[in-house]
Amino acid sequence: MSRKPDPFAVDLTPELILRAYRAGIFPMAEDASSEDLFWVSPEKRGIIPLDAVHISRSLRKTLKSHPYSVKVDTDFAAVVEGCATAGTERDTTWINAEIRRLYGELFKRGYVHTVEVWDGPALVGGLYGVSIGAAFFGESMFHRKTDCSKIAMAHLLERLRAGGYRLCDTQFVTDHLRTFGGIEIPREDYELRLADALQHEADWGALDRAPNRGA
Repeated sequence: MSRKPDPFAVDLTPELILRAYRAGIFPMAEDASSEDLFWVSPEKRGIIPLDAVHISRSLRKTLKSHPYSVKVDTDFAAVVEGCATAGTERDTTWINAEIRRLYGELFKRGYVHTVEVWDGPALVGGLYGVSIGAAFFGESMFHRKTDCSKIAMAHLLERLRAGGYRLCDTQFVTDHLRTFGGIEIPREDYELRLADALQHEADWGALDRAPNRGA
């Protein structure tokens, strides 16, 4: 992972965050208590090729039989709180107050989306990310019950494919993401894919209008 020289050395705004994503850079904090952010541009970038998504046989069974409801964009604050809680998908968190503020504003503007897994009134898993053009930049995910982050990711990938997205950026690749077909590609390759995706428009809501939509 490499940290970029800060090309946005002014007060952070939602507009600057969008500029950074379009340039292939994303912000992180050292930890939840940090007041500052730094810019990251990995030498190897994680993506899930949307034409090569893999859903395991066991997960397919789970998707057909799980008792949860899957929703999108209903409770950003709760999803971020879940993602910021150490011990779900990670031991520590990089989501600080500034991340919450900036991405909360982008959510209000329609650039940030959530996928949420609910067990009745309880949020038991989910993820959030940034959508620009036909690129989706996954930020973080969490689960409070078994397989709930996998259910959220499977729904996300179905939604991206239905909406005509061209890039699913995962920033890094974990064993969890590899089970869905996640790979690492060189930064130069990523930048070409990003430039292509930014020239097109995708439709986040297309799945909701599709006949016989799946969860």
